[in-house]
Amino acid sequence: MNSDHVNRGHLRDFTTDIRVLTIAAIAVMIGTAAVFAGIALLKLIRLATNIAYFGQFTLADLKLQDTPLGYAAVIVPVIGALIIGLMARFGSEKIRGHGIPEAIEAILLGRSRLDAKVAVLKPLSSAISIGSGGPFGAEGPIIMTGGAIGSLIAQMLPVSDNERKTLLVAGAAAGMTTVFGTPIAAIMLAVELLLFEWTPRSFIPVAVGAVVAEVERTLLHLPSPIFPFTGGMEPSIAALGGWVLVGIAAGLLSGLLTQMVYACEDGFEKLPVHWMWWPMLGGLVVGIGGLIEPQALGVGYDNIANMLDGRTLAIAALILLVVKAIIWSVALGSGTSGGVLAPLLIIGGAMGAVLAGFLPEAGPGFWALLAMAATMGGTMRAPLTATFFAVELTGNTHVLLPLIAACATAHAVTVLLMKRSILTEKIARRGHHLVREYRVDPFALTRVREVMTSEVESVPATMTLHGAAAFLTAPETRHPSFPVVNENGHVLGLIDPPAILRWRRAGTHRTTTLGELLAGSKVTLAYPDEYLEGLSDKLLVANVSHLPVVSREDARLVGYIGWKDLMRVRSRKQAEERDRAALLGFGNRGKRYDIR
Repeated sequence: MNSDHVNRGHLRDFTTDIRVLTIAAIAVMIGTAAVFAGIALLKLIRLATNIAYFGQFTLADLKLQDTPLGYAAVIVPVIGALIIGLMARFGSEKIRGHGIPEAIEAILLGRSRLDAKVAVLKPLSSAISIGSGGPFGAEGPIIMTGGAIGSLIAQMLPVSDNERKTLLVAGAAAGMTTVFGTPIAAIMLAVELLLFEWTPRSFIPVAVGAVVAEVERTLLHLPSPIFPFTGGMEPSIAALGGWVLVGIAAGLLSGLLTQMVYACEDGFEKLPVHWMWWPMLGGLVVGIGGLIEPQALGVGYDNIANMLDGRTLAIAALILLVVKAIIWSVALGSGTSGGVLAPLLIIGGAMGAVLAGFLPEAGPGFWALLAMAATMGGTMRAPLTATFFAVELTGNTHVLLPLIAACATAHAVTVLLMKRSILTEKIARRGHHLVREYRVDPFALTRVREVMTSEVESVPATMTLHGAAAFLTAPETRHPSFPVVNENGHVLGLIDPPAILRWRRAGTHRTTTLGELLAGSKVTLAYPDEYLEGLSDKLLVANVSHLPVVSREDARLVGYIGWKDLMRVRSRKQAEERDRAALLGFGNRGKRYDIR
């Protein structure tokens, strides 16, 4: 019988089983809960804005720049920031910041557990922050809130850590979908930023949560797309040059914004006052910025609409760009509560509106849209999320090509210039290293026969205990352990110095044979056709460093494998990344890597 055939019958493309349907069903409930949380957050923001700037307890759509407060409006963000500082100090410190790093940290380090305080205080603090003029968006807080809802529901159910992570991310994706009507981008955000894997067991429930949220928000008559846009640009060499230039500019802007945020955070860290008071200082900067450019306050969705319509003049866009970037960086660095997506869209769009006069001719708002997406993708290091986000926000699939060109360029610039993104820098500052490159495990691609030692040194079952002790302690013995085989070549077990010592201490007679000592013992074996992924588990469970390899057909010893052989696979993978060779060069055969 062919050994490959025996082993192949147990292998599949994916390890996902029917359990995924149960998790997907739970994701339906979480998606629904996230929709109501998202709607509640949007209404809270409007209510907070109307109370703070108009003194009216109403949900009417009043424009922040129409406030009758005049210069007194500068104090409103300060008061809002004070409330947030108190909520963070005496409620939960996790409400500080924009929420996505906290969600990532919970997934990677906290077994995907978020508490009920976060689910309540995060949207409330964000509504107060944005409603009192904070230059933030609602997406980061609702991602955190939706994730908290998913985590809380999962904590009430008998699920694994991986399943809890999936449900947390499903809630986050549903929350983002509710606010923006972008289910595809929400799913991509999950894949690029939150899941840290690409498997059906996580993708399917997350997709279910996002799709359910989109259907329900449509039934509730929430607008979609939020910013309709019909413009575009025909592909050409000149056009491609413009797309790349916008991507480069967006990448540089992304790096600058990230540096500004963390420079502000470092500055606040040096202040001789408790962090509870920092948001007030950030709020003062926000208030002053609002006097200079009122359009820079709040979520600023009107700014996005105006830019896409081509109604924003270059000088106005430049003022908005500078003021929004400064007050957003200072406010976020001070530890107040708010999101990053909408501010990045506005700042990037303003840059696009400024550059439009120097770029090839295109439809109104086209360059602003490209710069929005590229700035978002570069700053968050999520180019696919940014591309689909812009398409879904505008309902315009014709701009897909220029969007991906600009976003990929911005991504390249930020990856090459900066070690970390605005999202992962905070996690790194807390002492945790995060790798965002997902690859197939080389252990899942390599079989035992490719790395095992084929010329095996073994000892016969007829060897006595005294003979084994002398053999293992002889100067010419090169290995710490050896398989014991009978006359048929079948493995009875392994011997090493600790085993010999145990038998001697137990009073076993020195003339007892190894065959007698190992009779009836259970032996963990490896097979030539199995993959190292399973072998590593065998080594761990058996608590040994080496395993004998036997043929599936006749169980005869054919090899020996240990942990050093597994490490050579890792070394080969690193060599494939590092070493370069021209395989088709004249007179050059290239380099071969022997992993044995």
